[in-house]
Amino acid sequence: MGGKVLFTASTYSHVVNFHLAYLERFCREGWTVHVACGGRPVAVPYAQEVIGLPLEKRMWSAGNLRAAAQLREKMAAEGYDLVVAHTTLAAFFTRLAAKGLRARPRVANMVHGYLFDDETPGLKRGVLLAAERWTAGETDLLLAMNEWDYGTAKRYKLGGTVVQVPGVGVDFSRFEGTGPDRRREMRKKWGVPEDAFVAVYAAEFSKRKSQEVIIRAMAQLPERMWLALAGDGALRGRCEGLARELGVAGRVLFPGQVEDVPGWYAMADAAVSASRSEGLPFNIMEAMYAGLPVAASDVKGHRDLIEDGGTGLLYPYGDVEGCAQRLMRLAREDGLGRELARRARDSVERFRLERVLPIVWEQYAALASQAAAV
Repeated sequence: MGGKVLFTASTYSHVVNFHLAYLERFCREGWTVHVACGGRPVAVPYAQEVIGLPLEKRMWSAGNLRAAAQLREKMAAEGYDLVVAHTTLAAFFTRLAAKGLRARPRVANMVHGYLFDDETPGLKRGVLLAAERWTAGETDLLLAMNEWDYGTAKRYKLGGTVVQVPGVGVDFSRFEGTGPDRRREMRKKWGVPEDAFVAVYAAEFSKRKSQEVIIRAMAQLPERMWLALAGDGALRGRCEGLARELGVAGRVLFPGQVEDVPGWYAMADAAVSASRSEGLPFNIMEAMYAGLPVAASDVKGHRDLIEDGGTGLLYPYGDVEGCAQRLMRLAREDGLGRELARRARDSVERFRLERVLPIVWEQYAALASQAAAV
């Protein structure tokens, strides 16, 4: 096939964590691969060129406008055949940069979860939806991961072609082979009693991820209930302070950013999430594959993975008591937890990288063929 492709994302870590298999496939097919992203620089395998962007979380910051100008100049100079945009911030400014180019590349936008839904306050929802509608003309292919995002993209015509795909695929191989020894080792290292019931939540500390809901739930749960909040982010210090304030700091762990996610899942008895919205979350899929029953907020993305009472338990978003009740139920009803975990493990097989990559690649290849035919 061959050609020149640019991948964009808000952070280097996003590309490295989720898209290396696709960069490798493009290279194998003879493409020149460029990557443009913001955040802390890290090495990006398979990329012939990596472009650092001054992206910032504030939408209309000067850095974001500079990033758009930088991308526009690069697109004009390189003559890319295909641009693949990821993450809300980078995707918006990538498509903004493509507006009005004389020789615009074909653009694919993979939606990792719109940051709005029907419950979002009207003004915020209106602004975010308007941004998507404004850049719809530069979105030749839109790939949505969950039912709500797919329906919204279709309803508002947010892409020339709108397709639902099962995420980007998860490499589950690192979760093979963990067992009781690893569980005992991790608990000893972190001072967790053998008879404790441990719930784990691996996520960035942010308003959207809502760790505070679970910390407040811990205050309603007995002493044998422990919580591990793996990750880092702007709200970590605030969450640590809340745990101290509520008197649960002794049984809420804050290990920071962890590389050994399989070890933490081996130590745990359940996984929990309090997120406000999701695309198709890796942390839940990995927990399900690792054999953990899951209690999660009833939001888009979670609903696509979890059948309430069948492959996990759902509770209303922001409902502290509901979260506590679901965790308590998993702790008390061991048979329920085992059955939910068994069904969940079977249900996430369809999200394996080996199964998903050909599906997504087919969409990229079709879009590239359109570009070649022009």
